[in-house]
Amino acid sequence: MLTVVREQLGQALFRRVAGPDGPAARARIHYTPGPRWFGPDRPIRTVHGDASMFIGGLSALLLQSLHPLAMAAVAGHSGYRGDPWGRLQRTSTFLAVTTFGTAGDAQQAVDHVRGIHERIRGTTADGTPYHAADPHLLAWVYAAETDSFLRAHERFGARPLDAAGYDGYVADTARVAEALGVIDPPRDRRELTECLNAYRPELRTTSQARAAARFLLFQPPLPLAVRPFYGGLAANAVALLPRWARGMLWLPRVPVVESLAVRPTGQALTRAIRWAMTSQRQSRPT
Repeated sequence: MLTVVREQLGQALFRRVAGPDGPAARARIHYTPGPRWFGPDRPIRTVHGDASMFIGGLSALLLQSLHPLAMAAVAGHSGYRGDPWGRLQRTSTFLAVTTFGTAGDAQQAVDHVRGIHERIRGTTADGTPYHAADPHLLAWVYAAETDSFLRAHERFGARPLDAAGYDGYVADTARVAEALGVIDPPRDRRELTECLNAYRPELRTTSQARAAARFLLFQPPLPLAVRPFYGGLAANAVALLPRWARGMLWLPRVPVVESLAVRPTGQALTRAIRWAMTSQRQSRPT
């Protein structure tokens, strides 16, 4: 019975994250022969292959929303409200292909995303123009995502890395960032922190950012029975944010509650996800 529950839960999670074409994509990514951008011992594989990504991804979206140009592009073009699962599936597939796939498939995925970014243009409510292919805007999205994934893995990863390992993770992600059009991305954690701090004068709490936070935290497109579990992930995504980002999003900090309830819940949920998803990894074709 436990094996059946594990298999069913793993399949449900995998369908949500990878979509209906997930099994075929998984086989192509992991079993197509050829050189990869990253070898099996690279930190990016450790971080991106861990269940902590569920929390890190939510935290990244909240942090990214604080840049008004990035948020305007997402609100106007991503369809995150109308097709949130499709957006998640496209993002997770891109991360999987560039992390684990062949070099040719990784480059093809990057070229596809760059083509999409090139077409996304518009103006914010105050008339400021934006272009998704702007290297400066791409660098913010990259830095916020990398920092969030790193923080999540450091706190909830099955095998947290040491300082050198996380520096290596930032260096690995810089390879993908450069391919996407980021100019001179950070190569270690110190540079990543400096990069995020340099953007702080540009960040704003817009109505679009607040709407995105409400949607992600309180209005997820999930059955009611699942929402308490999602709520645990969301609470930890908020707790993971830098203090200044939480303040900007009007998300209160309650240290005692977070230490005694929120963080243990996050650890339990990531262990449960890891347990369930292990059955999916074991079922990969040989």
